[in-house]
Amino acid sequence: MKQVKLVRKHRVFTAEFKREIVKLFETGKYSVPQLSALYAIAANSIYDWIYKLSTFNQKGSRIVEMKQSSSSKLKALQEQVKQLERLLGQKQIKIDFLEEMIAVAKDELNIDIKKKSSTPPSSGSAKTKRG
Repeated sequence: MKQVKLVRKHRVFTAEFKREIVKLFETGKYSVPQLSALYAIAANSIYDWIYKLSTFNQKGSRIVEMKQSSSSKLKALQEQVKQLERLLGQKQIKIDFLEEMIAVAKDELNIDIKKKSSTPPSSGSAKTKRG
C-alpha cells in the first residue's frame, strides 16, 4: 500500500511583482486587505513587502491604514456635526427673533416682558390648600 503525501502549495513571488503590489498600495488606490483579496495573498506578506520595499517607509515608522469602519464612522460624525451646526443656526435665528419681539413690545407697546430678579413669583406657582 502506497502512502500519499500531501504537498503544501508554496507560491514564490518575483521581486518585480512584490514592487508592483507595493506601488499599488503607495498610490492609495488599494488598501492591504483589498490587495490581499484581489491577488489571494496573505495580508502579512503584503505588509512585509511594504516594510522592505516601500519608498515612503522609513526605519522605525509604522504603516497605519484607516479601516472601512473608521472611515464610515468619520463620515457619520461629520454629518452629525453638520446637522448640529444647522440646528444651532436655526435656534440662534429663533432667539434673535424673540429678542427683537421683546424689544418691539417694550418700545412700542410699553410692555416689559423680561422678568426682573427682584420680581416676586406669581401667585399661580404657590401651592394652595383645598378646604
